[in-house]
Amino acid sequence: MTTPQIMILAVLLGTVVLFLWGRWRHDMVAMASLLVCVVLGLVPTGEAFIGFGHPAVITVACILILSSALQRSGAVDTLSRTVLPQSAGPFVTMAALSLLAAILSAFMNNVGALALLMPIALQIANKQSLPPGKILMPLAFGSILGGMTTLIGTPPNLIVSGFRAEATGSGFSMFDYSPVGIAIALAGLLFVILLGRFLVPTRERAGAEGFETGSYLTEARITEGSKSIGMFLREINDELEKSDAQVIGLIRNERRIPAPSPYRELQQDDILLIEAEPEGLASALSGLELSLEAELRSEEASAEQKEEAKEQVRAQKAQRAAEKSGDAPKGSGDKDDTSKSDKKEPDAEKRALQSDDISLIEVVVLPNASFIGRSAADIRIRSRYGINLLALSRQGQRSMSRLRTMKMQAGDVLLMQGSPAAVSEFANRLGCAPLAERELHLGDKTQALKASAIMAIAIALAAFGIVPAAVSFAMGVLASLLVGVVSTRTLYDAIDWPVIVLLAALIPVANAMESTGSADLIARFLLESVAQGSPPIALALILVVTMTLSDFMNNAATAAVMCPIAIGSAAQLGASSDPFLMAVAIGASCAFLTPIGHQNNTLILGPGGFRFSDYWRLGLPIEIIVVAVGVPMLLWVWPL
Repeated sequence: MTTPQIMILAVLLGTVVLFLWGRWRHDMVAMASLLVCVVLGLVPTGEAFIGFGHPAVITVACILILSSALQRSGAVDTLSRTVLPQSAGPFVTMAALSLLAAILSAFMNNVGALALLMPIALQIANKQSLPPGKILMPLAFGSILGGMTTLIGTPPNLIVSGFRAEATGSGFSMFDYSPVGIAIALAGLLFVILLGRFLVPTRERAGAEGFETGSYLTEARITEGSKSIGMFLREINDELEKSDAQVIGLIRNERRIPAPSPYRELQQDDILLIEAEPEGLASALSGLELSLEAELRSEEASAEQKEEAKEQVRAQKAQRAAEKSGDAPKGSGDKDDTSKSDKKEPDAEKRALQSDDISLIEVVVLPNASFIGRSAADIRIRSRYGINLLALSRQGQRSMSRLRTMKMQAGDVLLMQGSPAAVSEFANRLGCAPLAERELHLGDKTQALKASAIMAIAIALAAFGIVPAAVSFAMGVLASLLVGVVSTRTLYDAIDWPVIVLLAALIPVANAMESTGSADLIARFLLESVAQGSPPIALALILVVTMTLSDFMNNAATAAVMCPIAIGSAAQLGASSDPFLMAVAIGASCAFLTPIGHQNNTLILGPGGFRFSDYWRLGLPIEIIVVAVGVPMLLWVWPL
């Protein structure tokens, strides 16, 4: 083993360990791996960033933009309303949703397809009194299975095609993946539809109306002489944080301000809506000289009743004096008594948290959300978007402790308070998907037709080999900009930049594995020690190893790492590299055992109330089916 081989294998091992550890984002790890290779001389400095111009990277970015155009224009909503049954049982509904997810994922980003269908799935689960996970997991797995059927269905397919192009001079075409991919997808979907609901664990998750925060929501008034008068709301919150409390609203002159500015100056008789843990509520109020509104109302009611009693006594005395003098008729005092008693009905109800235009809305954090790793305080949710973060659900566990400083993770479910428009703006800008019930909308029919036509033409150009896929979909993006389907303002928001950086950084590292002979070294070890020189066993081994890595690593990273090994294995056996590369493409897409293996698995973690260990029950049988169906199909469609 040469020194360059030892160094690149050490870098590769370190990279895989950091991927599995998950302490840092995948794109950070990939970039660090690339830079280490450059410093060690394994990657020439002039080729360090050649991956950013790689056709696979360009194609992935363009596909994400065109998928976003289909979503924003309402084309997918229209298809969903047309295809999905309006009144059917759980079995038919789950089958229709899973099939639709698979079809959409074949031609658009599968995370986007799942995000669009997930609110519909939750609505159906609620109507049919089903645990949400019973529909969400089959839906997510269906979208993953559908992605492997076309070139553009998932990033690993594009990466594999890029490696084939470098090795043989031409990549895979649009539907080269379809024969094997469709066979595996149909077998997997059939299993999911027939037996999935029995293997998915039952997990209940509270909805927005029952989101248990474990804290009190209390009204507190700033009374005369309170030291809180003249303080800024930000200062109040700083003091309340010591007792793990927060202000979530303000009432001034009977007008509700749901998400007041932190720089608003407080006045006497302002009423603060405070959320606090029970044990910290008393200290939170006393430290700022705030008084419970309920107690003040009770005191005011008692004082008013005493004053009314005094007035009634005075009125009766005046009436008796008038009767003695003959100036007033008898019994006229009773009329005054009655009017006083009916003058004002006591207000026994606490002010409600919601007004007509303020709602409680749940959103789930998408895997590509821009604020993952940051807290609500970091992104200033209240001051920037005018909404409140009331509670957070992570893997089905609710917590209010240090809520404002908790770092967001993909799959977290956030309970937001604010106007629907404000919450929608927040979700669109930062990368969240709404979970509350929503009506399907037509969107702009003209824009939907344009977006669909552009995507269809781009696919046709690539499928018939008229132009390369990267060029075809780049032309589609340009056409979308020219006709207004995609705006320049939202163009780059649609791109999952961490995935782009990850791919661009790992491509030169993968090339270094090949140029140093490390890929051939690994391939030789696997073939001699495990496969014993048998091509079918070697093919199955590549598929299983890739699937196993993909369950714990990003699927794009797995494909980039395994492609050189697959090409080396084929060369050692004197066989065609095509079936081995196809095995990598399938294995990289089939991550069903863990919530971190695929972005769609992460996306359903919070909404389904799942735990880390819940996925293997349905996922393991599916992976066995993938191997059982995939290996014979690969040997038949792509002979060795």
